[in-house]
Amino acid sequence: MSLTSISPLKGTFAVLVLSFLFFSCEKNLVFDQFQKVDQNKWQKDSVINFVYEAKDTLSKNNIYVNLRNNKTYEYSNLFLIVGIDFPNNYQIIDTLEYEMTTPEGRFLGTGISDVLENKLEYKTNVNFPVSGNYTIHVQHAMRKSQEIEGLTYLNGVTDVGIKIEKIE
Repeated sequence: MSLTSISPLKGTFAVLVLSFLFFSCEKNLVFDQFQKVDQNKWQKDSVINFVYEAKDTLSKNNIYVNLRNNKTYEYSNLFLIVGIDFPNNYQIIDTLEYEMTTPEGRFLGTGISDVLENKLEYKTNVNFPVSGNYTIHVQHAMRKSQEIEGLTYLNGVTDVGIKIEKIE
């Protein structure tokens, strides 16, 4: 079947289905923000902060760390320190590990260029119990095997982001 043999009605239907899928995913999006990493080298002391203003204290949400990396990323995994500062001065800090490649060494993530995006699950089925500004901070905690000191910089990370999606 060639593209010229698709009827206008079928083409319109396909566009409507794709639009519905795109917008149905986006309607649950509560927060989505990226910050660029200077020269694609994430410094070990660089903490990337995101401020989310929570107004809805009842709905459940999923929180993701989004990371974009290019082919100069050298490791099969990623260690992060992620924290949330609540409006009432309560604080949560987690140390997390994520796989960045398959066992064969192929990068995980999505993308059609040299930059891949990874949607890394951070917190699921959570609510923001107090209305106000929450600061989510992300820092890498990478180090070479058998070394105590962390890497001065993590090469190949182009952007770091936070995405919050409301659960329906």
